[in-house]
Amino acid sequence: MEDAVLCGSCAKKVRQLCKQPFRAEQESPALVDVDGSAKIGVVAAGPYRDELARCLLSFKRYGQWRLADVLAPCLSKALETAIGGRSGYYLVPVPSSGKAYRRRGFSPVHLLLFFMRMRRMLPHCPILDVLEKPGESSILMAGPQAVRKVTDRLFEQVSGRSPVERGGGGQKGLGRGERARRVRGSMMVGRQKGKELRGRKCILVDDVLTTGATLAEAARAVTLAGGVVSGAVVLAATRPPAYASVAAKDDPPVVIKTQSKIKWLKDE
Repeated sequence: MEDAVLCGSCAKKVRQLCKQPFRAEQESPALVDVDGSAKIGVVAAGPYRDELARCLLSFKRYGQWRLADVLAPCLSKALETAIGGRSGYYLVPVPSSGKAYRRRGFSPVHLLLFFMRMRRMLPHCPILDVLEKPGESSILMAGPQAVRKVTDRLFEQVSGRSPVERGGGGQKGLGRGERARRVRGSMMVGRQKGKELRGRKCILVDDVLTTGATLAEAARAVTLAGGVVSGAVVLAATRPPAYASVAAKDDPPVVIKTQSKIKWLKDE
């Protein structure tokens, strides 16, 4: 799976794993209140296992950006499932850390969204690239122009980058409490960017859902800036529910919490 291009058989298996997007928030402790209600509804394209997990690993950790050709359609299908043809929503990508960006040379979520836009796979939702890491330059979060520069540079290379993964920067292997502590206060929306966010209905977009701590932090930052978090979409969930084989399109996928009740997006 460290090759730059996925074989036909593996690509087919990735598509099969992402055939039916599913609801995933109830398996993520940071996204569930003490009463069991969901703070944020999340639609996952597929379970983080087998070929999908290995494909994501090569894409994120070994710089195999060409795998976006296989992964982007999966994320696009999950977005279409979550939004369900409705309009008025904005996609807010969750940023990589500056360290992760420098290591791999691109932001996975931003690159996938860029690829989807170029291939016309995106739903009719504008992208609001407003989240950033305090103390880090926003250009590292790869807005449209920055993503284009990174993509052009990568295309000039004969083969994909294969940097050796270094420990200390990621969250793999961390427990729920440690993940929550590490991401708490790690995201913000700048004052100027907050102006375009205020009052907008937002769908957070990330690559992998584990405990939900990262999405919870992103939702906190967006809400604090005046945005309305209507839900989230991820490429893969590490804790897929037992009913993951059931298509999410038959179960209203995205929820928002309004005071003490859950309101389904389809009822808006």
